[in-house]
Amino acid sequence: MSIDKLTFRKVLGRFATGITIVTGLSEDNIAVGLTVNAFTSLSLEPPLVLFCLDKATASVNAFKEGDGFALNMLNENQQQLSVKFSSKIEDRFAGVDFDTWDTGVPILGGCLANLECIIDAVHDGGDHLIIVGRVKRVAQVEAGKPLLYFDGAYGRIA
Repeated sequence: MSIDKLTFRKVLGRFATGITIVTGLSEDNIAVGLTVNAFTSLSLEPPLVLFCLDKATASVNAFKEGDGFALNMLNENQQQLSVKFSSKIEDRFAGVDFDTWDTGVPILGGCLANLECIIDAVHDGGDHLIIVGRVKRVAQVEAGKPLLYFDGAYGRIA
């Protein structure tokens, strides 16, 4: 039995996920970033996380061949930021509050948590790449709720 791509996508949409914005640097040291919900922790020792990125993504080389990236976990009030970083606009960082840490990649302000990582491995995963990062630095806020995505729409914890 073959599974229709649209049906498969719809079924996967029944799993609620948090939303992150992954940021990095292009080979020309230009900030890049995009909204990603295919993210998970991988290991506590050493501290590893991973995210999945479509191979057709315009900024894929920044993550495939770059040195590092940041995962910025969005809070419930950052839906517009998620939309901005999932759009096709040229400068997604215009008007966005961010800092840089050791790797120089953008660390977005106002998030529930930020993880700065160096790229540990890149694996093939069908039409996506699986990018594994070794976490080097973290920050978090003590209060707040996550921005969620479920069934093709944004959601919040009641």
